[in-house]
Formats: sequence, C-alpha cells, structure tokens
Amino acid sequence: MDGHGRVIYIGTFSKVLFPALRIGYLVVPPALLPEAVRARLAFDLFPPTLYQSALAEFLAEGHFVRHLRRMRGVYQARRAALLDGLARHCGDRLVVHNADAGLHVAVLLPDGRDDTDLVRRMGERGLTATALSTCYAGPARRSGLLLGFGGSDERRLLEATRVLGEILREPG
Repeated sequence: MDGHGRVIYIGTFSKVLFPALRIGYLVVPPALLPEAVRARLAFDLFPPTLYQSALAEFLAEGHFVRHLRRMRGVYQARRAALLDGLARHCGDRLVVHNADAGLHVAVLLPDGRDDTDLVRRMGERGLTATALSTCYAGPARRSGLLLGFGGSDERRLLEATRVLGEILREPG
C-alpha cells in the first residue's frame, strides 16, 4: 500500500478482541524500524510478554482471521439496525454524516442544537453518545453525535433510536 516508505500504521487489538488486552501494534517502513524499536524501548521496559506470546499464537493459528470474519457480519447487522432506526425515528431531526466504517456513526444536528445538552438528556434516559462538538481541535465546531453500535444488539439499537427520536422532539 505504501510505495514510498512514508506510512506508519498504528492499531490496537482492544476493539477487535478484548479491551483489557491493551496490546497495540505499529507497522513501519523497514527504514524506520530501528528508530521505532528504540522509541518502544524508551516508553516501556517491561512489555506484557505473556499476553504477546498468547496473542502471537492466536494469530498464527488463524483464530484472529476467523474471529474477524464472524464479527464483520455481526457489526454489519448492528450498523444496519442503527441506520434503520435513525432513518425511522430520527430522520427528520438529524443527518447521518459517516457510516462507512468503524464502530461509530457520526450524525449532524441542525444549527443551534446543543449536542452536549442532548447527550446529557440521553444519559437521563439510559443512552450514551459523544457530543461531536467536543471532538474538534479548532474553534469551528459542528453540533452532532457520535453513536457507537459495537456493544449493543440490533433490538437494543432499534429501541435506543426510538428513545433518541423522542428526545429530539422534546422542546429544548
């Protein structure tokens, strides 16, 4: 993918396997490998070798690939349920901005809608989301929500979008 040796790819196994595993990875061009190893050693002298060895065996035996294939279908069904629920219950109150990849969907709210207040009101009804306006580094901010779907089944996602639709229709 990187024909010029300029791309560094950083990832973690936390979302695709188990959050408490806390093992990440770094794919670097060969020319940067010595420097990457030096940086790694400077950050942590005692890496979790037991977990790394178990993970290496898990990968080598093909279990990770099978897990990814199975979870891809699970997450596609969950994403579809979330998008269906948003269209059904919230479609006139928000716009889906990005639903192509990952375990979150970004939705934009109309101008003037306070996303932090909306997140607070969602919390009062048992829902969680991240206010999109809190994710910007600069002064230009859009009001919206980051909605995660990876940890909920389809039935729960449809119910959550129904409740979100109710909250969006409340004054405020």
